[in-house]
Amino acid sequence: MKIKKTIIPIISILIIVLLVFTVFSGYFKEEKFYNDKPTVKIQYPTDGSKVSKIVTISGIANDPNGNQTIKKVEMMIDETWFEVEGTSQWSYTWNIFNLKDDFYNISVRAWDGVVFSDIDIITVEVFNPEVVKSDSHKWAIFIVAANFPEDEESKLGNGGLYLAEEMVEYFIENYSYPTSNMFILFDDGWVRNNNGLGEKIQTLQQRYHKYDITYSAATKEIVLSVLKYIINESNKFEDSEVFIWVSGHGYGDNENTLTGGKIFERSAFFLWGEEIMTDKELDDALTFLQSRKTCIIVDACFSGGFADKTILSFPEVFISSISNPGRVVIAGTSKFRIGYASLQYGPLFTQLWYEGIRTGDADGFRPGFRDTGRPTRLNLFKDGSVSVEEAFYYARYVLKNTEELKDYNKMEPQINDQYPRAGNLFNMKGLVLGQ
Repeated sequence: MKIKKTIIPIISILIIVLLVFTVFSGYFKEEKFYNDKPTVKIQYPTDGSKVSKIVTISGIANDPNGNQTIKKVEMMIDETWFEVEGTSQWSYTWNIFNLKDDFYNISVRAWDGVVFSDIDIITVEVFNPEVVKSDSHKWAIFIVAANFPEDEESKLGNGGLYLAEEMVEYFIENYSYPTSNMFILFDDGWVRNNNGLGEKIQTLQQRYHKYDITYSAATKEIVLSVLKYIINESNKFEDSEVFIWVSGHGYGDNENTLTGGKIFERSAFFLWGEEIMTDKELDDALTFLQSRKTCIIVDACFSGGFADKTILSFPEVFISSISNPGRVVIAGTSKFRIGYASLQYGPLFTQLWYEGIRTGDADGFRPGFRDTGRPTRLNLFKDGSVSVEEAFYYARYVLKNTEELKDYNKMEPQINDQYPRAGNLFNMKGLVLGQ
């Protein structure tokens, strides 16, 4: 009897434990111990699409049950896994200028710290056409690094991107620039909301485009690779035309209102990731450019050194060879002055320069004293077309003589005109784009 009395409570306890475990095992498994795989998806490019030059591969990743966060996203292009930038929104800039034309598999997976996702895979065709039409020997690159600073006050917004796109459209429609030869490099390749001050929305390549031009990030690696590509392609033709435009932050001391701390330093502009490119580095990158019809505009603070000038058209100490024969090099400000830009419309100098070209109002503008710019007093200097030099003198004149712009008239844009070659007697013609 004692044994039975002892067994019954034990059996009862075991039954209760078993019931409790059965009831709550699902809870513990789901909420505490079980972890769903993360998910990952390639959004651009699409499976089976054709890509060339540069492509920003982008997508999303997600943790379904929220127990973990996405720690990293990895990609493999045919062979080896490597980590890409971003997690829930991720991207990778694939430089395929020199890649063999073929089909390539792109695989991606996400890791939440415990398990990998299933692999998403697409196949794309790399196709880099080698032939450029004989009547379209024109290339342009627009470089804009605007939104990398941590503090919101220093960000330049999307205005530079919008201005670049407006000029690209104008060049295509009025100067016969082929879409295949046009490049816009902006920030890290992403467009952000709140006019560039907020979160990522989509990559440049995912947006609607009126023309099929090449978009990518404004990193130093990409900038140098695109410049190299343009040089190699344009050097194949004696009548080539090259346009280079840079907008963003310049390197200097904003608190030093006298010289910007730039007397014994080179001019430089920032690229994405706070990398900088000096006038000497741009000089080196353009060493082998043979085009005798080239316009280079650097619209950034303290940028006069790119035109081998300091202020008031006085020469620079560190002379580079950016201003080779056949080139017009323009700086949006002097080496000693800051520049100004609108979050909506881009850098001020280029706005005025482009206005002078687009409206034709710059036709006939002359250098004036120390390149201050003045309208012509003789109609014979008006020929119905606007050169890049006339647009420069127009922009300087408007800066100095417009009441609404009086707070910005100390910018002192600089120019070094070597078209068609050095010397004032040789520079009366002016570089007219598209002709």
